[in-house]
Amino acid sequence: MNNLFIQENNMPIFPKLILSKMTVFALCLGLLLVAKTGFSQAPNEKAEWKSLFDGKTLKGWKQSDFFKPGKSSVKDGAIILEKGTKMTGLTYDGKDFPKMNYEVSLESKRVDGRDFFCTTTFPVGDSFCSFVVGGWGGSVTGLSSIDGIDASENQTGQGIEYKNDQWYKIRIRVTDKRVETWIDKEQTVDLDTSDVKLGIRIECNVSTPFGIASYDTVGAVKDIKVRNLSAAEIKEVAKKSIKK
Repeated sequence: MNNLFIQENNMPIFPKLILSKMTVFALCLGLLLVAKTGFSQAPNEKAEWKSLFDGKTLKGWKQSDFFKPGKSSVKDGAIILEKGTKMTGLTYDGKDFPKMNYEVSLESKRVDGRDFFCTTTFPVGDSFCSFVVGGWGGSVTGLSSIDGIDASENQTGQGIEYKNDQWYKIRIRVTDKRVETWIDKEQTVDLDTSDVKLGIRIECNVSTPFGIASYDTVGAVKDIKVRNLSAAEIKEVAKKSIKK
């Protein structure tokens, strides 16, 4: 009899070899499908948030070099920006902050004073822009600057009443042709940047690439975090520009 059909444990060796090879093939095919599925889904998955503030120390931050700034400290899990001669702020000291296709989120409140308690300067590609919250007397909210014009006078500026000692969630999203901002759940800026020049006031140069500042006001900031946008999110934002 052919040796391939010699019985082993009442089962021919040849069929056992076939079954073993089929099992290996099935396992390899399964692994391949998992790998392909994972690869196809990855661009649509939201990236995890990276925390920029540990809630205890100012590690990863440096005092912004404003003229005679107030003191920056940590109290009850929040950064406190004390009143200075004019501006007080902190600049992120890391080298890994994204330039494009990202989102920043933080919470801030005005503790005392009448001007902006949280102006966030952030990169837009190789340029920079600032999102002013509560400026020019306490209510003006918008981007500075657009084509050299401040938030108090450009198309993004609006008045919002901010209550002292109330936390507000601030979110900024930067994509190739768009800058968007939110205060809590309300979108405050939806700017097509295709035909505008973004910039910052000269005072905010010390806040680049990413920084937070207050003006003649005691401000508090916490839960500062950033994440990269997924390919699906970038594509969704790009549709807005196409429609227009």
